[in-house]
Amino acid sequence: MRTPQIRTLGKVRQIATNFQYSMIVALVLMSGWSSRVLAQDVHSHTLMEQPQELTADQKSKQSALIQIVRESTARFKDVKVAESEGYALTFGCVSGPDQGAMGLHYINFDLVKGDVIDVRHPQAVIYEPTANGGVKLIGADYLVLADTWNKNHATPPDLMGQWFHYFETPNLFGLPAFYTLHVWAWKDNPNGAFVNWHPDVSCAQFNPPTP
Repeated sequence: MRTPQIRTLGKVRQIATNFQYSMIVALVLMSGWSSRVLAQDVHSHTLMEQPQELTADQKSKQSALIQIVRESTARFKDVKVAESEGYALTFGCVSGPDQGAMGLHYINFDLVKGDVIDVRHPQAVIYEPTANGGVKLIGADYLVLADTWNKNHATPPDLMGQWFHYFETPNLFGLPAFYTLHVWAWKDNPNGAFVNWHPDVSCAQFNPPTP
């Protein structure tokens, strides 16, 4: 099975990586984390699987969550609006082994620093690269660092009944352990609206310039 990959974006990668690690170092100093060696490992664990059969109440909550995400991120169809509000391409294009891809994560690290999960303010918005060199909005990602969350909460995070997934460290993204919930609000996912990977998302059109 192929290893998930991140197709990086030249100078944007360097800027985002420096910003990313500056944020991590600051958080480490504030929270007293011990230093760790981070590697590109891809293990992730789902804290709670989605039920096979959903109740009417669960279906209603899922639909409501997707609708709120759509309403809250519609303005980000123009990626320049997302950038103007502090979101920046951080990991390049994330492509999975057999599961498809996650696409392009534009992350707002000011939102990542806290442990607040607000459905109307996702920590990341997700795009898919297009053939004309642009990007198309496909979803949102709610992300909180595990150590930060665990200090103040006895249970893992959830959003309107949807449990977050846990990524341990080391991981593909070079981040400390974190919880994440993808919401594929703008591109239907046949495997479910809240799974990590989207089988119909591709990084094939992403052409990072040569540094």
